[in-house]
Amino acid sequence: YYQTHSPFARKALVFAHEVGIADRLEVIHHETSPTLRNADVYAENPLGKVPVLLRPNASPIFDSDVICAYLDTLHDGRKLLPQDGEARWQALRLQSVAQGLAQTGIALRWETERRPEKLRYGALADGYREKIEASYDWIESALDDEAPLHVGHIALATTLSWMAFRHLP
Repeated sequence: YYQTHSPFARKALVFAHEVGIADRLEVIHHETSPTLRNADVYAENPLGKVPVLLRPNASPIFDSDVICAYLDTLHDGRKLLPQDGEARWQALRLQSVAQGLAQTGIALRWETERRPEKLRYGALADGYREKIEASYDWIESALDDEAPLHVGHIALATTLSWMAFRHLP
């Protein structure tokens, strides 16, 4: 299951394209949000979130990190989730910051745009903005742009494109 505007669902789909198996996936769009219960998604993921990967004769897999790890086992090319050594930890670390950046961007958007104006909490929004700025500073100092493409790069690219799409800082 996929939702068009989810940076996490997009990450899993971009990953599938990069490892050459996107044509083996059927993308089924489901609208989701914290205020909308989608029964089909909840039936497969108790958190009601996308992405969800439905596998024939096996339990569903959810969360983009887990889906990408699974997809990396389905091809014979170079793995985008390094298996060992410092490259693995660098990829996972970048993925973690990118995922946290997306989660913080979503929280900021809900606090500043989706929550009723009289219920908004400015200090909370400011805290989210501070985390976003700190993440950008960290990315600029820690990103190894010479490293071969890995899951962290995909997570970062899809997060940054989502942040720009949503006009977030």
